Amino acid sequence: MLHNREVIHSMPIEPLAIPALREGNVKPYVVVVLPAYNAARTLVRTYRAIPQEVVDDVILVDDASQDDTVEIARLLNLRVIQHDKNLGYGGNQKTCYRAALESGAGIVVMVHPDYQYDPTLIPQMIAPIQNGKADCVLGSRMLQKGGASAGGMPIYKQIGNRFLTKVENVILGQNLSEYHTGYRAYSRRLLLSIPFTENSNNFVFDTEIIIQLLVAGFRIKEIPIPTRYFAHASSVDLARSVQYGLAILKRLAFYLIWKAGGRQYFAIAQPDPGAAPR
Repeated sequence: MLHNREVIHSMPIEPLAIPALREGNVKPYVVVVLPAYNAARTLVRTYRAIPQEVVDDVILVDDASQDDTVEIARLLNLRVIQHDKNLGYGGNQKTCYRAALESGAGIVVMVHPDYQYDPTLIPQMIAPIQNGKADCVLGSRMLQKGGASAGGMPIYKQIGNRFLTKVENVILGQNLSEYHTGYRAYSRRLLLSIPFTENSNNFVFDTEIIIQLLVAGFRIKEIPIPTRYFAHASSVDLARSVQYGLAILKRLAFYLIWKAGGRQYFAIAQPDPGAAPR
């Protein structure tokens, strides 16, 4: 695996100009992206758990951490992209995916560097995309009965997760066990086909991108993953969880308005140059 010690600064969100993959590639180039904020205590453990035999490159995007995340990433010989100021979780993901695509990724896997998600499951995360059975794979903490509780997920988070997932399934016509996981894999074609750079810079980015990929006709598969809540794993408190839930319901309302022929309140679908504005 090749790594680059270069540290570059905040990437402006501009129209994607991504080169096509070279013809003849049989095995997709797998890039793991680490959206990092104050991950110094858990970064080494997360990185060492990444199965090197199936991953071609690792990119860490630091969202203006106040600890030694960048210095530790350099010691690990990672390619580091450093934001000059904190852009938020969604803003971090935008930089992650743009950088991965520009590096030639055929599959992009997001792994949180707080060790909340198990990197050893990356082969299972990418297999459905490699096999042509999915375009997006979500690592679900809710597929295993009792797994969320056993892993320390607070009860209020479990209730909120299940409630929002039921609402999302009804509105989006799906049957997923969880929409709110941070363990995700996307195909190159998917990321190039949806306007993810127009999404929120906050946590609701995760909901917006699912709506976008479903509208574009892409397929989602879930795999079961263990739940990990511990002292140094990042987590939002009750107040921010409520704000996040309300933001999701707002996006679902926007989707229903768009589906009924109304305007787009966020970038639900890629613009059609020949279509009249809605």
